[in-house]
Amino acid sequence: MSLAVLKSRALAGMDAPEVTVEVHLAGGLPAFTLVGLPDTEVKEARDRVRAAIQNCRFEFPQRRITVNLAPADLPKESGRFDLPIALGILIASGQIAGKGLDGYEFAGELALGGELRGIRGALAMCLSAANSQRAFVLPAESAAEAALVRSAAILPAQTLLEVCAHLNGQQPLEPYRGAALVAAPQYPDLAEVKGQAQAKRALEVAACGGHSLLFSGPPGAGKSMLASRFPGILPPMSETEALESAALQSLAGCFRMENWGRRPYRAPHHSASAAALVGGGGVPRPGEISLAHHGVLFLDELPEFERRVLEALREPLESGHIAIARAMRRSDFPARCQLVAAMNPCPCGWQGHHSGRCRCTPDQVARYRGKLSGPLLDRIDLMIEVPALAGGELQAKEDNEPSSAVRARVIAARERQLARQGKDNAALGIKEIETHCEADGRGRDLLKQAIARFNLSGRAYHRVLKVARSIADLAAAPGIMSAHVAEAIQYRRGLSDG
Repeated sequence: MSLAVLKSRALAGMDAPEVTVEVHLAGGLPAFTLVGLPDTEVKEARDRVRAAIQNCRFEFPQRRITVNLAPADLPKESGRFDLPIALGILIASGQIAGKGLDGYEFAGELALGGELRGIRGALAMCLSAANSQRAFVLPAESAAEAALVRSAAILPAQTLLEVCAHLNGQQPLEPYRGAALVAAPQYPDLAEVKGQAQAKRALEVAACGGHSLLFSGPPGAGKSMLASRFPGILPPMSETEALESAALQSLAGCFRMENWGRRPYRAPHHSASAAALVGGGGVPRPGEISLAHHGVLFLDELPEFERRVLEALREPLESGHIAIARAMRRSDFPARCQLVAAMNPCPCGWQGHHSGRCRCTPDQVARYRGKLSGPLLDRIDLMIEVPALAGGELQAKEDNEPSSAVRARVIAARERQLARQGKDNAALGIKEIETHCEADGRGRDLLKQAIARFNLSGRAYHRVLKVARSIADLAAAPGIMSAHVAEAIQYRRGLSDG
């Protein structure tokens, strides 16, 4: 048999399209040709596969070898095609049996000694392959991650020899049966934050409805501490949300099994580029906003980010996904995360501090705040000032409310939203806002005054209504009352003043 055909998977954004690996042996001078838009990593498979086959005591055929990765117009990257290429050569040369190949998909990078190394994107590949009714042969290092897809049949292998023995019927590979993940994710506790009752209330409202949040205050006031405790008051992830989040991290090669079911918390440095934040590269990969999917994206020192980097966030914050277009390909990644940002009130950071240390002029303060564009601020639902605590407040022993108590209220409020409209309040469209966010008479009067006084845009007006709906849900109120509207407007005032 001089032709072998095996199945594998490529990666294109969140999708993992099927790839057919065709290996043909022909007469003529020895050669090893790879076709089908392989990138450098795939082309280097020739040397890895040759060494692995020889070190596993097989004979590397001295013939003309042609490997075709179909479809031809789909770019192929990474070393995941090493295993199917090596198997194809051994099957085409008659050294191992090639029966039943239609029931398997193969992916794995080969070490020179024939060991299989873990691959990036195993979970994303198994999500796409779940309906193919094929077993997936993967490196043992990637098996636990891939097995999170319950419907997938995973056959882990340590070496090329184990896969060959399985195909020859000598020693079948055992399906992966890992231990169930039962450990609850651990988060920092909100009870550790002293004072800051208003900021904690804003965190609770933001968690309830899925809203974005901006903290403003002097250094050391607790802005970063509050933000790091935000994931701990969010509702637990559903299995679908956990799979989507884990698949994105798998694409970036940063998924860890101990983080399964844990809300992602991404906090990139303010020197991050636009491509790092929203995704990109010659072969598009997810950025920080996608890696925070179903979790929290924390941007500390917000005005210190480059203007163009922040402007790149505007569309994904509104739509919940990011489309990255390149000359050769287009990739779509989900990006439905909650933005929590922090900034100082002025360049030196001490404006409003009780020590009176600030010496910034009004022009300097205006230029500093002017680094944040109006359209970006318009997409932030709540802005809260976080004042510095006095010495007595820092030393006082308080019986603060733990995250678990706040989380219980958030879960109850989120359940009301799901029962009423099937989604959280932040995701409501215009028609849904008109249906579910109708304020009472006094509330409408307050909104009318706020529109005139703070020059609210149409987007800001709808966001105030959605925040008011979340406040009403926390209070278990059937409708939006004037008190709920007043609190929502209060959270918006900082944006208008800034």
